[in-house]
Amino acid sequence: MNDASKSNDDSRAGIQVIARAAAILRSLKNESDGLSLGQIADRVGLPRSTVQRIVGALQAEQFVIAASPDRGIRLGPEIGALAESARIDVLEMLRPYLVDLARRTKETVDLAVFRSKRLVFVDQIPGTHRLRTVSFVGESFPLCDTANGKACLAKLSDKQVLARLLEEQPAIAQDPARLQAYRSEIEAIRETDIAFDRDQHTAGVSAVGGAFFDHQGDLYAISLPTPSSRFQAREKQLTEELSRTLAQIVALEIFRGN
Repeated sequence: MNDASKSNDDSRAGIQVIARAAAILRSLKNESDGLSLGQIADRVGLPRSTVQRIVGALQAEQFVIAASPDRGIRLGPEIGALAESARIDVLEMLRPYLVDLARRTKETVDLAVFRSKRLVFVDQIPGTHRLRTVSFVGESFPLCDTANGKACLAKLSDKQVLARLLEEQPAIAQDPARLQAYRSEIEAIRETDIAFDRDQHTAGVSAVGGAFFDHQGDLYAISLPTPSSRFQAREKQLTEELSRTLAQIVALEIFRGN
């Protein structure tokens, strides 16, 4: 075997070990009581002897530790330290995209996060038109009649959508025809990733919105609330600009559309 072949073989072997170690670490996620070597081997599909060898190396670096004297292996403190150092400030990462969207549209751009059955505004870039809509960071809004709220609902299950309707809009939830129309709207949002509020939440204010998840599973929504008189003429443009921003955000590795 020549040196080049040996180097390639060593490289492949190294990659395989890293992949196996990652699989073992993932198998221990959410297992606070730990797993035995045999249980880990079953989960990752490796021989117990291979798992024991890799676990030994991970223990030496404190990536895994003994769960208790007789309860197997669990994730160790070094994993937590690495996770903390890698924590990403979502708002800081998203702000340049919000600023750019506001610059392109000259409209107010709101960022909200789904919390405890409501949407909480966490950032806002005010528009530059003399007539513009303004909310306040920290305000909370319902889901069922707002663009950003409906965009979030479209990311949830049908059961969750019905639960929110029953609480926020019982007249719709209890009317078969209106409920079917609302469900059809949610399905359309799921297909396009774009939601609308045309004078539904506040008379004289319309909006287009879209939602996405971060890497931890938190659900965020971006919306462009606009005076309805201007929204009617600019709906297509605002929709296209928002879709462009959403695509840019989802292209980042820490965000996802579904």
